[in-house]
Amino acid sequence: MIYVGIDVAKDKHNCFILSSEGEVLAEVFTIPNSMDGFRCLLDRLRSVTTPEDKIKVGLEATGHYSYNLLGFLLNNGLATYVLNPLHTNLYRKSLSLRKTKTDKVDARTIAAMLMSDVGLKPYTDTVYHNEELKSLTRYRFDKVRERAKLKQSIARLVCILFPELEKLVPTLHMASVYALLDEFSGARQIAEANLTRLKYLLGDASKGRYGRDMALAIRDAARTSVGSVMPAKSLELRHTIHLIQELDTEIDEVEVSIQAIMEQINSPITTIPGMGFRMGAMILAEVGDFSRFALYNATKYVCHWDPTFAAYLAKKRAEGKHYNVALSHAAKKLVRLIYAMEKSGQAYRPAA
Repeated sequence: MIYVGIDVAKDKHNCFILSSEGEVLAEVFTIPNSMDGFRCLLDRLRSVTTPEDKIKVGLEATGHYSYNLLGFLLNNGLATYVLNPLHTNLYRKSLSLRKTKTDKVDARTIAAMLMSDVGLKPYTDTVYHNEELKSLTRYRFDKVRERAKLKQSIARLVCILFPELEKLVPTLHMASVYALLDEFSGARQIAEANLTRLKYLLGDASKGRYGRDMALAIRDAARTSVGSVMPAKSLELRHTIHLIQELDTEIDEVEVSIQAIMEQINSPITTIPGMGFRMGAMILAEVGDFSRFALYNATKYVCHWDPTFAAYLAKKRAEGKHYNVALSHAAKKLVRLIYAMEKSGQAYRPAA
């Protein structure tokens, strides 16, 4: 067995090669963070090993700095292990190595950790998908949060330009309302609009849900509106609507990518009632060890859709527990369920 320790940095990586007999096959050497550097590492490995040798490569988790090297190692069929920097630091101290961090020491420490086989697990396709999911779900979360702020701006601007509108529709954030405000971004513009045009605009955007009656009601409200005539605010309203629509498209694209990965993983987590692919992806991406994660928000949906969980929650409430306390009990039950499902690979089966 051959062990390779790599200390990853932004522009260069320090490498160290050790045999299972403790023989140093290559003293610490530095490669640039480039394809030439990666190939140099591969050539160096081939020069000190035979085709029969098994090779383990270890490197610390250093965020985006390690992604490219990690991909290169995996593409070349090398068993690769991503180590927690805290663990390597503790391991270094346990070996009585120098307390001062140096790249050469870290490269040796990583190789020694691989040789000691301290319960390390190789970086697999599952881990890769998990990282992809984490990246996508966090990116989606940022986009959704950005969109929520823009929606708050829509409500503020409508309150200035046409406050009566909010009482006429279920929500301002509908395709029909956005289409209306994009073309007529204020009460005065709507009041002066042609009724036929309003009817067509609302009907087309709502797919026939709204017609002449809604168009007439909105125009009548606009004609008696207390809304201000402020061209600057109208411009801001139109631009904000466009930004939201762009974000809608981007979020849809991200969700397609998330769903594609979830289909590859084929996790049974989505067979739980109330657990959609988006929430399932967030859980799989962030949870890590299922035994230490309480799925509080997910539990609310599961209790709503699954009779067994609903009954369990009701039982805890009947025992006099506060709702949040009862829900925490249900969350623990859900953790145990998901853990068992992930271990067995079996889909969820509701109780008879």
